[in-house]
Amino acid sequence: MADTSDTRTPAQIEADIKRRRDVLAETLDEIGVRVHPKTIVGDAKAKVVSNIDHTVGRAYVGVNRVVSDVKAQFVDEEGAPRLERVVPVALVVVGVVGLLAFGARRRKR
Repeated sequence: MADTSDTRTPAQIEADIKRRRDVLAETLDEIGVRVHPKTIVGDAKAKVVSNIDHTVGRAYVGVNRVVSDVKAQFVDEEGAPRLERVVPVALVVVGVVGLLAFGARRRKR
């Protein structure tokens, strides 16, 4: 049942109606801003940029980890090169470069 014992004066009722009308207008303005196409596009752009930043950050961490792992294979804890690993790799690289140069030279003729 509704309470029929309203003891407010007409001025108080009018002030309450005005307050509620102002709150409603503010709410409608907020809704209008939220559903405006520019706001939606801006939010979508921000989300995409955030996802890209997150992906790039994860890729950077992954690459950094791989580089550290490879470096650990060729450098000891003190920073000195591990010759038993560096020399064979260097020989393979020189051999591959030599073969590529030889093959390119043969093709020119």
